[in-house]
Amino acid sequence: MDKFYHSVRLEESLCRGCINCIKRCPTQAIRVRNGKARINSKFCIDCGECIRVCPHHAKQATYDKLDVIKSYKYTVALPAPSLYGQFNNLEDVNIVLNALLLMGFDDVMEVGAAAELVSEATRAYLEEHQENLPMISTACPSVVRLIRVRFPNLIPHLLPLNPPVEVAACLAAKKAMAKTGLPREDIGICFISPCPSKVTYAKAPLGTEKSQIDRVLAIKDVYPILLSYMKAVGPDPAEIGTSGKIGVNWGRSGGEAGGLFTESYLAADGIENVIRVLEDLEDQKFSNLKFVELDACSGGCVGGVLTVENPYVAEVKLKRLRRYMPVARSHMDGEHAEDCMAWTKEVDYEPVFSLGHNMMESFARLNQAERLLKKLPGLDCGSCGAPTCKALAEDIVRGEAREEDCVYYLRESLHKLSSEVSHLADDMAAGEKDGRETLRLLKEYIQKISDDMAKLDEEKR
Repeated sequence: MDKFYHSVRLEESLCRGCINCIKRCPTQAIRVRNGKARINSKFCIDCGECIRVCPHHAKQATYDKLDVIKSYKYTVALPAPSLYGQFNNLEDVNIVLNALLLMGFDDVMEVGAAAELVSEATRAYLEEHQENLPMISTACPSVVRLIRVRFPNLIPHLLPLNPPVEVAACLAAKKAMAKTGLPREDIGICFISPCPSKVTYAKAPLGTEKSQIDRVLAIKDVYPILLSYMKAVGPDPAEIGTSGKIGVNWGRSGGEAGGLFTESYLAADGIENVIRVLEDLEDQKFSNLKFVELDACSGGCVGGVLTVENPYVAEVKLKRLRRYMPVARSHMDGEHAEDCMAWTKEVDYEPVFSLGHNMMESFARLNQAERLLKKLPGLDCGSCGAPTCKALAEDIVRGEAREEDCVYYLRESLHKLSSEVSHLADDMAAGEKDGRETLRLLKEYIQKISDDMAKLDEEKR
């Protein structure tokens, strides 16, 4: 299994080499080289931010198409809580759940129900383990991957429980095998996802050896088809929902922390805010916190790039939906979820940003990068194809870029060369006529290049 599997990909034919993506990528995983973007698989955390900001739709998500349900003898749909926030005037989740059955699924297991089980397990874990507080939620795969590569000191603070989607998949697989008698390979567990990071999780999970999720569908693909089936369900749908307010609330930022019944928590959404919180956590700026909920997407899961509704409108819809719901419907005692809950594999630090293969080499290259950085203008303009001058200096040290990639550095070098040629021509004024004429032409040529670079510089400003 590829630990650097990614669900975010580049459609090179659509890329125009703009720098929108390199400036917004939280791990500086993107470079523009030869007029096309390139994604470094070791740095990427599949947050989908590049998909969100690319004006040419060159960044796309990889996920399964709807016809995959025909590949199995028995299929179970796992609807995310954020799915409910996509529909107008939805007052009963059973309409959506029954529509999924009409759509072709054999059974439904709400991720919101599993979320309530995770909330209950989290409350118990926080009471029993006070040594590593605050604990950081592991529900968002992009956040876990970010911590794994960039904040290794915070790894011990990761909550060692599977995310609700994995718990739901595990329970759904057990239930389907018991009900049908079919072997596991004939059963398809299909998650309806708001974001590409869940696709990556299903292929290369953290905290467990192998995910029980077989296929991941996009909410934006399911939504238009589901609408027609929802109309066919009728006003009195069968009662098959198993989640309450706590479970549905997981679809928005702060919902997970709200299910812990404590005020000693912090909730942040949006990848830039998440990084700021992680930096403050690393610097120990917070006190008396028990739990930290972090969502890479703005607004929480309702803000995923595979959704269709505005995240803030979807959040209001979730609030209205859960108004008449019970607090919770799923409980650990009745679900036998213990075997599906805890991590079975530790998350290890991945030093992908190291400049060398060992500590001595890394220190040497770091010093080299710092010397190069002093020669660069420090404008972080992105014209070189790297997001910052520091990133360019590190790329040069790795052998992936050149100093001349910086247009300002190249311009200054040409000016210096032009000046030296001018002085040389003056020194040879009394020399041979042919040599003097050659130097004059060379000087004019270099001056023209320098002027062109200055014009390019002005245009970029």
